[in-house]
Amino acid sequence: MSKQTLGQSLYGWLQTITAVLTAIILVFTFLGRITPVDGVSMEPTLHTGDLMLVRSIGYRPRQGDVVVLTKPFDLTEGPIVKRVIAVGGQQVDIDYGTGTVYMDGAALDEPYLKEVMRPPWYGGLTSVTVPEGSVFVMGDNRNNSNDSRDVTLGTVDERYILGRAELVFFPFRNFGRIQ
Repeated sequence: MSKQTLGQSLYGWLQTITAVLTAIILVFTFLGRITPVDGVSMEPTLHTGDLMLVRSIGYRPRQGDVVVLTKPFDLTEGPIVKRVIAVGGQQVDIDYGTGTVYMDGAALDEPYLKEVMRPPWYGGLTSVTVPEGSVFVMGDNRNNSNDSRDVTLGTVDERYILGRAELVFFPFRNFGRIQ
């Protein structure tokens, strides 16, 4: 058996590291990514500092999904996390008097909400038909969430969606599937 020179050994390690980094980049680009939660708009479902696994490939938004999107608005920077309330073609009506959201005339069952919704400080939409290829999103902490009710965000084109938040994996006390 022949001995490798230092240069040959380093070259072998460099090839291995390059292959691993390429695989990681491909996985995060096409299959999913790790995204942190920043803010309180999704409490009690998600908390600031939670790290989530976000699935990208083959994802089509559905009502009730928690998604990560990149549409810039207001003073928000970076990815934002919200729940899909309605998809293209559906009608959303919001009754702030009762704190109820209706989708196509039916009241949504929303056990994930932090508290009863009050009118947002920024005004807010009360009725909208979601355009095809778009979604209407809201935070689970409705009283502390800039979301589709804010005209600066409004309905969100599906092309801004990075994917569905599937799992919190850190911190370990919050580990679990995102519902």
